[in-house]
Amino acid sequence: MNTSISTLLEHKGSRIYSVLPTATVADAVREMNRQKIGCILVMEGGRLTGVFTERDVLTRIVAAEVDPKTTLVAKVMTVGVNTIAPETTIEQVMTLFAEKRCRHLPVVEDGRLLGLISIGDISRWVAAASHAECEQLKQYIAGGYPS
Repeated sequence: MNTSISTLLEHKGSRIYSVLPTATVADAVREMNRQKIGCILVMEGGRLTGVFTERDVLTRIVAAEVDPKTTLVAKVMTVGVNTIAPETTIEQVMTLFAEKRCRHLPVVEDGRLLGLISIGDISRWVAAASHAECEQLKQYIAGGYPS
């Protein structure tokens, strides 16, 4: 899996969903639900200041019995976010997901946010690559592989 994350982003797209740090948790969750995403970036002035995830909702809102309607995302977001460069390979990202126990990694180059990679994106890519390899091997075995 030496494919770079930039290649995956080209196929997936680089659409980024974000909220301001001044958004309430309820507003952030509403946007996450509307977009059917498990992580929303917290941006201010074009700069990544944190991420807010489903896990943050469970641990920092529900378990802490905090009011999502009055709590600002800035108070409960994850800061010091791990990021990756576009040349990072899929294999390296898989290792990071396992080591850091995270599910989302922003892709950043020269301080500019290029996109967001999720563990689901990686799983879909690996499954598609495995399927394509399997099909090629079937064709080769059946004698239909072009030489």
